[in-house]
Amino acid sequence: MSVFGTNDLDPIIHGKLRLGLMAYLASVGSASFVTLREKTNSTDGNLSTHLSKLEDAGYIKINKQFEGRKPLTLVLLSKVGRVAWIGYLNQMQALLHGQELHGQELDGQ
Repeated sequence: MSVFGTNDLDPIIHGKLRLGLMAYLASVGSASFVTLREKTNSTDGNLSTHLSKLEDAGYIKINKQFEGRKPLTLVLLSKVGRVAWIGYLNQMQALLHGQELHGQELDGQ
């Protein structure tokens, strides 16, 4: 990745809501749709759209089941998703490191 290579960032993860979803799921492993909606302060429709994008990429798995008579939608970070998340974080670190080096070079001139 070249310095400031933002084109190398995963566009599936990089969207604001999807970034928040991936970060939350990486820390907890799985969460209900209701919990994700509350944590991200999003609407049902918006959350569903972004979860579908993550699911289509293989980054999450969505399990629909019943708890008693109530429907329960659980969202789990997949192994592919965890690898993609770690890769995204590594790309961000490289980008930040490049920015820091660039700033040091400017200060040294």
